[in-house]
Amino acid sequence: MRYGCVCSGIGSATRAWQPLGWEAQFFSEIDKFPSAVLAHHYGSNMPGEPLAKNGIPNYGDFTQIGPEAGPVDLLVGGTPCQSFSVAGKRLGLDDPRGNLALEYLALARRLRARWIVWENVPGVLSSYSGSEQAAREVQEGPVGGEGNGIEDRDFAMFLSFVRECGYGFAYRVLDAQYVRVDGHARAVPQRRERVFLVGYLGDWRPAAAVLFEPEGMRGDSAPSRKAGQRVAGTVTGGAHPGGFNGQDAYNDKLIAHTLLAKANSSHRDDQETYVAHTLRADGFDASEDGTGRGTPIVPIAFAHQAGGKQTTLGYSDDGTCQTLSAHQKRAISFQERGRDGGRSLEIGGDVAFALTAPNGGGRAQEKNILQGWAVRRLTPRECERLQGFPDDFTNVPYRGKPAADGPRYKALSNSMAVNAMRWIGQRIDTMEKILQQREDAA
Repeated sequence: MRYGCVCSGIGSATRAWQPLGWEAQFFSEIDKFPSAVLAHHYGSNMPGEPLAKNGIPNYGDFTQIGPEAGPVDLLVGGTPCQSFSVAGKRLGLDDPRGNLALEYLALARRLRARWIVWENVPGVLSSYSGSEQAAREVQEGPVGGEGNGIEDRDFAMFLSFVRECGYGFAYRVLDAQYVRVDGHARAVPQRRERVFLVGYLGDWRPAAAVLFEPEGMRGDSAPSRKAGQRVAGTVTGGAHPGGFNGQDAYNDKLIAHTLLAKANSSHRDDQETYVAHTLRADGFDASEDGTGRGTPIVPIAFAHQAGGKQTTLGYSDDGTCQTLSAHQKRAISFQERGRDGGRSLEIGGDVAFALTAPNGGGRAQEKNILQGWAVRRLTPRECERLQGFPDDFTNVPYRGKPAADGPRYKALSNSMAVNAMRWIGQRIDTMEKILQQREDAA
């Protein structure tokens, strides 16, 4: 398959389709940093420079691409989404950026690509353009009549142009967090819903076969259980082998037993060799020494020192939480040594101390390392993983030095998820082979 890619970004389609053996005929990207990423990985030229001879050429503005860029089997592109996004002004096709969706179809028509793959945000499904009256009709229906004004939707207009260009089509919203393919067995760890439209020249059925799985559309329900009548039991009674959870002959069995180091068929408290004690509760002895106190989960919570006075929160012998002085058995003592802030820690008993640090000058002031919570920003490498790219894919030379974080964030946020594109490409590849077999048989 030979394909052209417009609004190429950092090349998610190429990254996804390289394992399929597909060949990229050209890119089309006007932004400088994504173009630098394409140049680094695929030998492309920067916008405005002569087209690359030994790499994949970058045509820049795709509205200026003529038939000479073809022929291609497939045209892929994710045209700008800002005019359709619910976070924007929602100008739709009235926005020059939104109108690039129609320019994309015009290019597909010029190149006569058999397949088209187009991506955008879900907001495109509810976006509309035109007058205030048209906008009101979309929400309330035509004035003085019935209906819902669906014909005024931008997506309906876009689909009409897809059909006019000769393509049968199907579209579907895919969430990247659920798309599992080879190389991305666990998908990607982010919720990223996008509308994908696949078109095939002259027939809608191949496009529909790419985006939809018949097994998931038949509506087969799970087999029903045998009908019967019985009284609903209590939740705490026990687990019944037939699914009935009530107080019956099985009420002596607990849903989960305490873990033991040897075989165990009951929950008697005289069993030995516990792997982990049951969490302590009133009235139940899960201790090692038979005292009934059990083992506290956290012996000491925090140690705090201010104004030279030591305060430690911990558990007393009866299991209650109390304040302990610096001279008690389970306290933690802090001793200053010298003026450089060097200090030693003395731990009494079996107590874990709180993390602390000097506050400068060697003075024993308030020294908790963490005071409150904060949400940190994701790193560019983490964002690459969220989109299915390898680590440091966007960490390329830019303007004579390593790329700053800002351009990397922007490029990754505008990109398509690699795993979703891989899934679509694999299914198109399979459909192409089926169509070729049918053609050869004819």
